[in-house]
Amino acid sequence: MSENTSCAQQRYEVHSSDLPLSCPMPNTSQWDAHPKVYLDIQTNSEVACPYCGAIYVLLEQ
Repeated sequence: MSENTSCAQQRYEVHSSDLPLSCPMPNTSQWDAHPKVYLDIQTNSEVACPYCGAIYVLLEQ
């Protein structure tokens, strides 16, 4: 995941090393922007956060 991000960003590219995936990610600048939610990205390789609408795309499986 790219550095210096917040969950206000619209799209994130993540890798299998980022799993299990949660939003906001622990290394985001606004890690407490909303309640932490785990996202099932392995089913479709793309998922949206139900709180902030951020899109996560899995680059490798």
